Amino acid sequence: MWPRPGRGRRQWIGLAVLALPTLLLSLDVSVLYLALPELSADLGANGVEQLWILDIYSFLLAGCLVTMGTLGDRIGRRRLLLIGGAAFGILSVLAAYSSSPELLILSRALLGIAGASLMPSTMALIRNMFHDPVQLGQAIGIWFSCFIGGMLVGPVIGGVLLEQFWWGSVFLLGVPVMVLLLILGPILLPEYSDESAGRIDLLSVLLSLAAILPAIWGLKELARSGWATLPALAIVAGVAIGITFARRQHRLADPLLDMRLFRFPRFSAALGVMLAAGVVMAGISFQAAVYLQVVGGLSPLQAGLWLIPQNVTMVIGLNLAPRIAKRRSTAQTMALGLVLAAAGLLITMGADGSGRVGALVAGLALASFGIGLPMALTMNLVLASAPPERAGSAASMSETSSEAGIALGIASLGSLGTVVYRGQLDSNLPAGLPDGWVAQARQGVGPAIAAAQQLPGQLGSEMELVAKAAFASGLRVVAIAGAVLLLGSALLTLTVLRRHTDVT
Repeated sequence: MWPRPGRGRRQWIGLAVLALPTLLLSLDVSVLYLALPELSADLGANGVEQLWILDIYSFLLAGCLVTMGTLGDRIGRRRLLLIGGAAFGILSVLAAYSSSPELLILSRALLGIAGASLMPSTMALIRNMFHDPVQLGQAIGIWFSCFIGGMLVGPVIGGVLLEQFWWGSVFLLGVPVMVLLLILGPILLPEYSDESAGRIDLLSVLLSLAAILPAIWGLKELARSGWATLPALAIVAGVAIGITFARRQHRLADPLLDMRLFRFPRFSAALGVMLAAGVVMAGISFQAAVYLQVVGGLSPLQAGLWLIPQNVTMVIGLNLAPRIAKRRSTAQTMALGLVLAAAGLLITMGADGSGRVGALVAGLALASFGIGLPMALTMNLVLASAPPERAGSAASMSETSSEAGIALGIASLGSLGTVVYRGQLDSNLPAGLPDGWVAQARQGVGPAIAAAQQLPGQLGSEMELVAKAAFASGLRVVAIAGAVLLLGSALLTLTVLRRHTDVT
């Protein structure tokens, strides 16, 4: 996977150093899901506290990305990376030895802020280290592969640790990684900062947080609990504050976020593709995970194993993208990947109420391979479009776009699947069911099957079959909607990007 080092050997070794925090951040998220039952029992965390333990990290990570990206441009990207790495290591120890749910929630919140300092700094340093467009594309593909690799090995490493040690051991994974980063970073990584940048506008920082945090929270709540007034108002408030934030940036001599970057068509198009890809893949992956476990009857571990092929094919796509783009244009390669991803989603429509997983797994694998092609190149476009002194700000916008896409995908496509599920359920449930049973079935396919198993004989079997078929119908509609969105993104890519200079 790693290119043969030549004259730029130092840069490739430096990339290996930057891969360390990237691998850790994705691994840290995946292992927490395994540790949650044990730590909840040990700390006595209730349902609400468990949700905050899971979500507070991503809330603060998303909210602070813009500020941290711009801060790195001003004080130095390597310096911010090392500060964030040191903080992440210390906070990992605090999380591991938390004695109460409140302390763990606080630790996770601070880890989110520290994580926000790592991501844009890492991407901006890659932009500074690799000036050749082809090498930049290869480096970004490797970076993404490390992120996906962390998701792959996370459950395995987490399972081994939880079998041998206590739940806090999964947090201590960050300590040796960050120690290694602090040792090798000053030796192998270059420093870069924008000496002409002015002071950070504190009001802009507050506005960015006030825009992103309620919007992300609202999207997550809608995805988790369905339509509710408060989450919807939070999203509206976040959008309104975001507009105020953008207007302020246009007026400032030294903005927190350089809105002039959106004047570059390839920059805006790349962010749009990243947002669309995040929406689609998050939405279909959420539906697929439920299908495998509830409709397919698989355990969480079995479901996770069936999802491995899609992670592997995405890594392959990420690393093939720069090579394909050398023979074809960037626009054609991205469009090809989006069309392949759309085709993969259509294959997943073969998943029906019987619980057979072959079509779903094959379709997800093709879709993930296809998405890997534009994902590797969009980050290249974003970084190459920005001046070197704004690389941190550009990287933070791309990361924020990805985070928003994931939250929006689970909320919007998840809600679409729920609407279809309930419609199919209402039309096909067997007659004679008490209202209480119907209300429970409408909550979701899991509660519906649990209710069906309490009903006698044929009635229970019929209700279970209807619930599974209804959920499969929702999955198919989500796949169609995702395919349409990806095909539209492919058309946008060909229309906008082919007119502009190719960066790979």
